[in-house]
Amino acid sequence: MKNNVITPELNVVNNKVSVIRVGNIDYISLTDLAKYKDKDRTDYIIQNWMRNTNSILFLGTWEILNNINFNSIEFDGFKNNSGTNAFVMTPKKWIKSTNAIGIISKQGRYNSGTFAHPDIAFEFASWLSPEFKLYLIKEFERLKHNEAYQYRIEWQASRLLSKVNYIIQTDSIKENIVLCDKTCFSIIKRYNTIIHFITKIR
Repeated sequence: MKNNVITPELNVVNNKVSVIRVGNIDYISLTDLAKYKDKDRTDYIIQNWMRNTNSILFLGTWEILNNINFNSIEFDGFKNNSGTNAFVMTPKKWIKSTNAIGIISKQGRYNSGTFAHPDIAFEFASWLSPEFKLYLIKEFERLKHNEAYQYRIEWQASRLLSKVNYIIQTDSIKENIVLCDKTCFSIIKRYNTIIHFITKIR
């Protein structure tokens, strides 16, 4: 994914949860959410959730509604095999096999791990704990409210700055017009004097 921008972390029940922005959509870290259950086995917790039939159905339905390039044929195969003891699913396998966009996998030194669209992240949080999900929703709403407030402040500041620039430019034009009028008047006066002098000599 391109143009990933890190936004402020969420703090959910004393758990720091990273958020990245892809385009204009926030993706919440499932890896950080999984730490609520077990800080040392986050990958296992996510995979355990993804092998569940209800989880696969939810992920597939979300993709069908939001992703025109979703590979529904692969999804049908996963759906039929989900829930069995032999069924294994990982975020990377899901993304690669189905062209999914609701879940993304990031590698790197900072903010690596599995991230998901808020709809999916809330579903995962509900699987972890209904109470935890409610705290996550409240914290996410707080983040979006703060961002909206910050945007309004920046918009008002930009509008005020534009207004100030307009006044400055208008005053500058007025001063130049006045200067031009005086200069033009002086030139006209001199021209009339010269014409009068020439006429008098003749």
